[in-house]
Amino acid sequence: MNIPVMPHFVAHVLVCHTDAGLVLVDTGFGTLDYVDPGRRIGPMRHLLRPGSDDRSSAVRQLERAGHTADDVTHIVLTHLDIDHVGGIADFPHATVHTTADEYAAAFTNPDWNDKVRYRHAQMEHDVVWRTHEGRGDVWDHGLTGHEVLPGIVLVPMPGHSRGHAAVAVDAGDRGWLFHAGDACFDASAYASTSPAGRPLRKYRTVRGFEWSVGRDHQAIRENHRTLARLDAEPDVTVIPAHDQRIFDDLAGGR
Repeated sequence: MNIPVMPHFVAHVLVCHTDAGLVLVDTGFGTLDYVDPGRRIGPMRHLLRPGSDDRSSAVRQLERAGHTADDVTHIVLTHLDIDHVGGIADFPHATVHTTADEYAAAFTNPDWNDKVRYRHAQMEHDVVWRTHEGRGDVWDHGLTGHEVLPGIVLVPMPGHSRGHAAVAVDAGDRGWLFHAGDACFDASAYASTSPAGRPLRKYRTVRGFEWSVGRDHQAIRENHRTLARLDAEPDVTVIPAHDQRIFDDLAGGR
């Protein structure tokens, strides 16, 4: 995305190779979002400005790596905002996981803010949903979650949205990759350096944007504190969805 005051605003997607096939954590925008942004993204397209080239979509990147859409068997979403959920239409055979609270906000029990927030046009195909109720079981580091697949845990962290969650992935010798989604926009809110040891300066515009679109500011502050605690653990790598600096460290600038 190319938000006017924040160019190169990434939507960080994890691809997990599992015994059950490929599993995506979030999807970013999908190919149809580039074809018909007016209908699928709505007025927010003028702010987010995702461009017109779908080469950066998850499915196109997977195809260039030798995979097909059918290789993706599960998608685990941090939440259902347009820049996280749009790509699910490119993987119509995948089971899509989210929290029950987030599903309710988008579909069964939305309030006025939720009705404005979510774009049903992105989710109108015959989605195979699997929702996860409540806080889940004891996970690790004092948190709870739902193990949706072996080694992949949906960790409720509401605040940005009603049912927002992080997704923890057991990466073996690398420890846990903790995809924080939108629990934090600016990595300097929880860490002083990037995974590669680069100093992280504060992005005031990014924090302002996070504040303006967040639902519960007190919960957002608590999420930042939780991420700081996790980032200090030697076996946890925190990955926010939108900080280009963390993406560059972990994905090699791709």
